Amino acid sequence: MADTFNYRIDHHGSLVRPGGLRERGDDPAALDDAVKEAVALQRRVRSTVVTDGDFPREDFRGAVLGAVSGFRRTGDTGPDGLSRWVAESLPKADGPLLADRAARLAELTVIAPKVSLPSPAYLAATTFDPALAGSGGPASARELGEALAEIIHTEIGLLVSRGVRLIQLNNPLLLGHIAAGPADGALAFEDTLAVEALAVRLDERPEGVRIGVCPGWRAPGAVDRARAERLYGDIPADRWILPYDQGTAAELDLLRALPEDRDACLGVVDATTPELEAIDTVLARIDAGAEIKDIEDMALSPSRGFADVAARPLLGAEEQRRKLVLVETLARYCWGNEF
Repeated sequence: MADTFNYRIDHHGSLVRPGGLRERGDDPAALDDAVKEAVALQRRVRSTVVTDGDFPREDFRGAVLGAVSGFRRTGDTGPDGLSRWVAESLPKADGPLLADRAARLAELTVIAPKVSLPSPAYLAATTFDPALAGSGGPASARELGEALAEIIHTEIGLLVSRGVRLIQLNNPLLLGHIAAGPADGALAFEDTLAVEALAVRLDERPEGVRIGVCPGWRAPGAVDRARAERLYGDIPADRWILPYDQGTAAELDLLRALPEDRDACLGVVDATTPELEAIDTVLARIDAGAEIKDIEDMALSPSRGFADVAARPLLGAEEQRRKLVLVETLARYCWGNEF
């Protein structure tokens, strides 16, 4: 797909926060300085995308949960280790979620910034509480998802108008829907597809704009091919950010089901372990993928964000840097200097 080369060296968005920023909390000046340093880091490691590291947010859901009405933090922790939120009413946005901050980010870099958002289906599946349906809460997870989809769809339009050219929606539950077994969450597969499709639809895509979906951090043990094809077919995303760091048959099956006209960003480096992958091993995996999908329609990234929860980074800052450098090195083995 055209313009893939512009985003050949990708990452999920979240980066390890500097220790000083964690200590100083919400100090705006410290936050601005940390974002500037993060932008400089991404340029030094020659990333073709630039994000704010998700530094202003508590976790990868915060762009929505921290900016719209209708949600309440319960004080409990979910099975995924994240703080639990419930929807007490249909959500409403009082203004832009990330567009204003993205515009400021664009001033710090010569390349278009990237923004990551939680997907509406993921939020609906994890915050819908049927016990609240009769007391002002959403009547169903589908209704909640559709309301969230409209908010995120509007935000995508704002982000594009502010110069953002790569937008990623994260739904760690999607791969569960195409595994050979039941999926988690309160939203059925059919409803999940419909909700995600509402969010990513764009009647017109300005030149260079890409909307990507990350369906999960780790491939399932086995992939239901028919469901995978349905997933890719019903959600009109330009790019699918796929786990590809374990060398399993399921990872190849995820790629095999992808339509020819969609980009694939392969998460070839494990963001959860400090050890660096052997270049020859990773290149062999990429070669296997290139027998299925045209390598010109691919990009490379780590397997997931480095700090999807701000207080729980997966690696140290130096370990993160080495992983990002490895992704850049692998990309140059694959494509030379053509980006």
